[in-house]
Amino acid sequence: MNKLVLIYASLTGNTEEMSELITSGIEEAGGSATVKMADECSADILLDYDGIILGTYTWGDGELPDEFLDFYDDLENLDLTGKKAAVFGSGDTVYEQFAKAVDLLQEKLAERGAEIVSEPLKLELNPSGDEREACRAFGKSFASGTVGV
Repeated sequence: MNKLVLIYASLTGNTEEMSELITSGIEEAGGSATVKMADECSADILLDYDGIILGTYTWGDGELPDEFLDFYDDLENLDLTGKKAAVFGSGDTVYEQFAKAVDLLQEKLAERGAEIVSEPLKLELNPSGDEREACRAFGKSFASGTVGV
């Protein structure tokens, strides 16, 4: 079974809740994932995994949050060729660039050679109703594609 990691940053708990639902979906598909917060690990950890899921909120008008800045900078030195990846996050449509930090992470992963296997999952604030199932489905789909379940 392939090794999966989910790394996220959350300020208000919205992205944390998304990560829990995505992890639940991974488990429903028969997989498991190591879950870490972005400010508690280095990007080098990605080299130990076959599948990478990153989750973030967007700070201000489209910036990565402080918790992801060092991690993002460290990605510059990594070759992620052969890794499968996906990105998710929460945002607020009051800002001009909705959940732009999600796009920044996805672009960096692709630039470093990772294969982006799904469209990014972006939600307005916290997941509710059908969005909760969308998070679980995101995790199931990722696990199925990387684990072979």
